[in-house]
Amino acid sequence: MPKNSRFLSLFSASKPILGMLHLKGDTPEETVERAMRELDTLLENGVDGVIVEDYYGTADEVEQVLARIAAERPQAVRGVNVLHDLDRAFALAEAYGAQFIQWDSVAGHLKPEEEPAFAEHLAALRADSSACLLGGVRFKYQPYLSGRPLEEDMELALERCDGIVVTGAGTGLDTGLEKIRAFGRLIAGRAPLIVGAGLTAETAAAQLALADGAIVGSYFKEGHNAENELCPAHVANFMAAVRQVRSAQ
Repeated sequence: MPKNSRFLSLFSASKPILGMLHLKGDTPEETVERAMRELDTLLENGVDGVIVEDYYGTADEVEQVLARIAAERPQAVRGVNVLHDLDRAFALAEAYGAQFIQWDSVAGHLKPEEEPAFAEHLAALRADSSACLLGGVRFKYQPYLSGRPLEEDMELALERCDGIVVTGAGTGLDTGLEKIRAFGRLIAGRAPLIVGAGLTAETAAAQLALADGAIVGSYFKEGHNAENELCPAHVANFMAAVRQVRSAQ
């Protein structure tokens, strides 16, 4: 187990799988009800936890879903990602008992002159929070502005969060094995490495051999498209592949 195992200790199973609640719906009421249905389907099929994110919805809808989970499914391991509002993500995690926060980039995305203020602010947020933080480096859709080599940005990231998330170029797109290996070498067992995009039932064995868990969104949907409805068969098929990986450990 990685030296910083606080995040992994949230789960009873190895290689935890986190399902995305993307908050799609035509009205706030529909969005919340759909998210709760998706939560139940994911948990019933063995997914280990969820991330509530305003991918399609709003930060207010993130709050409504977290409130419902806290009241009705308090045993569920849940995280939060409020895109573009780190302060609110931390506030919602504390208010509704979310055990972790995902943030798309914690190093490499800022110009050097912007780094000190970000680092200080993030440290203050973490000091006041009991939630774990999963942070990305060279994350999908995030700019690379630091001018530093990956090795230096990774060292900063390891100081700033409890687990590192690695992705490929975009949502639903494969995260290449070489990138996962490179991240793993730099992390060197000091924190969990989480695959953040593109994992499939077919690639689960190879990628989870190199990583400590995964975030899955698009693959669980009809047509493996994030815009579509959740497909229980896709969830079941994926988790069957994950159980094979776990049994082979």
